[in-house]
Amino acid sequence: MSGQRHLKLGAFMRPVSIHTGAWRYPGAIPDANFNFPALKAFIQTLERGKFDAFFMADHLAVLNMPINALKRSHTVTSFEPFTLLSALASVTERIGLVATASTTYDAPYHIARRFASLDHISAGRAGWNIVTTANPDAALNFGLSEDMEHDERYVRAREFYDAVTGLWDSFADDAFVRDVDSGVYVDPTRMRVLDHKGKHLSVRGPLNIARPVQGWPVIVQAGASEAGRQLAAETAEVIFASSPNLAAGKAFYADIHRRLAEVGRDPDGLKILPAAFVVVGDTVEAARAKRQALDNLVHYDSSIGSLNSMLGYDVSGFDPDGPLPEIPPSNASQSGRDRLVAVARERNLTIRQLAVTVGGYGGLSFVGPPSLIADQMEQWLEERGSDGFNVMFPYLPEGLDDFVDKVIPELQRRGLFRTDYEGATLRENLGLTRPPNRHFS
Repeated sequence: MSGQRHLKLGAFMRPVSIHTGAWRYPGAIPDANFNFPALKAFIQTLERGKFDAFFMADHLAVLNMPINALKRSHTVTSFEPFTLLSALASVTERIGLVATASTTYDAPYHIARRFASLDHISAGRAGWNIVTTANPDAALNFGLSEDMEHDERYVRAREFYDAVTGLWDSFADDAFVRDVDSGVYVDPTRMRVLDHKGKHLSVRGPLNIARPVQGWPVIVQAGASEAGRQLAAETAEVIFASSPNLAAGKAFYADIHRRLAEVGRDPDGLKILPAAFVVVGDTVEAARAKRQALDNLVHYDSSIGSLNSMLGYDVSGFDPDGPLPEIPPSNASQSGRDRLVAVARERNLTIRQLAVTVGGYGGLSFVGPPSLIADQMEQWLEERGSDGFNVMFPYLPEGLDDFVDKVIPELQRRGLFRTDYEGATLRENLGLTRPPNRHFS
């Protein structure tokens, strides 16, 4: 497989399927999102397929949608990411374990400690997905009356990153000598106090955990706004992007690489993995029939709730069979809102039609036989639309099994994907270097 670019593949697993109707699909496990034996089987299937990482999104509130949508949602109850990934680390050996953790509603010391622990428990397979939470209901859960302003969330996130990575560098790799004969456990000259004082944060340190196995857990970022792209260019090693088509993917890829050059980073030090919803069938018609059957399970209550959440604006009071009204700016994800508005305008969609589009899943989709899906993924890779994909499965276990048992072998046959893991850590498998400690050579 040497001499050509190879796909990197993550698996988006919280919820286990992002599609609103997934839990109702024939043969699906309705409580899969909160079923540890099922999640254990899923991650072991992913590891058998040589996936790079198991990725968990996270939510810090329940009431982020109308009650009529909430009652139909399979995301109401989910495991806390660190608890679940620590448990899954014990039943896997190579697959990466990526957790989302908010820079808006947590403290750097907590985040640094949790990820360092996960990295040690998993022998170097942890990744931190940096998010800036935009949810008024989450703010209420943390003693605030409203969200922090969008761009200011990213200012805090940048400082948060500096504090967390500084804490991970508290000890040199050789600080813990554990010399039984002399009785010296740790060399204090190989320890540094961070003493971070910034606009938003004050963190003394040092962290009370040895430096992570990977130096730092892999840094992942998913923001696509101007502020999010700049944060990614400065800090991220993986971007979970949301490009809806190849043209948009190429534009995003080129923009991020331009930013990397401007900040002096090695372009090989960052992998761009757009989300891809994949439905596998023996033929195009069979795969489309599966997708249609899945979409038919989405109730309008769910789809309009999802649309309102993504727009950051309640359109349920407008005529569902009329056009989308003007959407004012909000603290919601700007890139997601702008993408939806553009789709509605370009396709002349009614509110109902747009809601149905996003109620299941309205982003990039690959629907067809394994050969066609491999063709499309190969095109994205060759034309610099991505370095791989963060795969979303339509329903589980069947949708996951279809991808691992049918698409992965086709990608391997073409030399586009590994037949075995390259290393023991997530960094090694992604082809990322281990960061040096800023305090010690």
